[in-house]
Amino acid sequence: MNSLLRSFGPHLTALILLLAGVWIVGMIIGPQLIMVEQSFWHLDRGGDAVNITVQIDNEYNDVDLLLFDKMDLEAEKASAERDAKIAEIVASIAQKRAIIAELETREVTPKKVYSLRNYTIMGGSHLAIFLKTILASVAVTLIAFVVCYPMAYTVAKLATPNKAALIMLGLIVPYAINELLRVFAWLMILNYNGVANFLLGLIGFEPVPFLESGSGVFIAMVYAYILFMVFPIYNTVETLDTAQIEAARDMGAPTWQIHRKIVLPHAKPGIAVGCIMTFMLTAGSYSVPYIMTRGTVEPWFTQLIYNKFFESLNWNTGSAYAFTLLIACVIFVFLMMRIFNVSIRDIAK
Repeated sequence: MNSLLRSFGPHLTALILLLAGVWIVGMIIGPQLIMVEQSFWHLDRGGDAVNITVQIDNEYNDVDLLLFDKMDLEAEKASAERDAKIAEIVASIAQKRAIIAELETREVTPKKVYSLRNYTIMGGSHLAIFLKTILASVAVTLIAFVVCYPMAYTVAKLATPNKAALIMLGLIVPYAINELLRVFAWLMILNYNGVANFLLGLIGFEPVPFLESGSGVFIAMVYAYILFMVFPIYNTVETLDTAQIEAARDMGAPTWQIHRKIVLPHAKPGIAVGCIMTFMLTAGSYSVPYIMTRGTVEPWFTQLIYNKFFESLNWNTGSAYAFTLLIACVIFVFLMMRIFNVSIRDIAK
């Protein structure tokens, strides 16, 4: 606070704090509180209220159809038969309206009831999809770490400045393309008749169903979020004094011991940040699993959330599902902090 006051003065500092507060409350805390509140209530329409509402809608639809028939008959040439049909339709409309009036007297105003119903109706199948999504996200995070740690260490400590720049350029340039286009590119590469299976066929292997087996999701996920694992590890490894590595090597320490006792302990904050970012992006991804499986396997949990919000229009259950996923991500964040023995301040660096 004192540094802000010294740098910008009281008036500009107050404006900065006000804008930051509006952003935090309006874009972060506010929506989460609304989602949590919605997840704990549902509308109780009474025992047979839903069926009554459906009957009323059906009767209104019938009245509309009868009115259209009446208009068509009135446009025809006058005749006794036409007049009889019109009178019959008018009588039917009056009968339908009487039924609607009677049903509306039995219709119950929905009541807002607070309970855990939106969480308890998740059911076995949806719970299994939730657990599968969490475990798959952990697997993607582990694969991304295995792929990215050697890359980050090479760029930070082994590569010359020119080679390091080329490697970083090769990592960053593809991200100038929209994520959906990159995922569709992997869809064509891993398709049954795609590039990957074509190359496997050249060396005598049978085609592999990457997409149908779900393995394509892991490949596309690791590629889509690789930067979020590479850069945090690279930033921490780069700050490691190379003299420590050289001293350990001069004393005869093997490479794996150097990484276990020197590099990895120093890179803990970067690894924690990379794992947190990769896990949260993977668990919250919607487009990647949907495109890469083409709807042939069980959906990702985010697809269930989307369906609850935009297909069944059940925002209360969708909020409960979304809040459940948020809680899982928060637990993972604290778990990473505990495993790597780092604090929020270490992660923020």
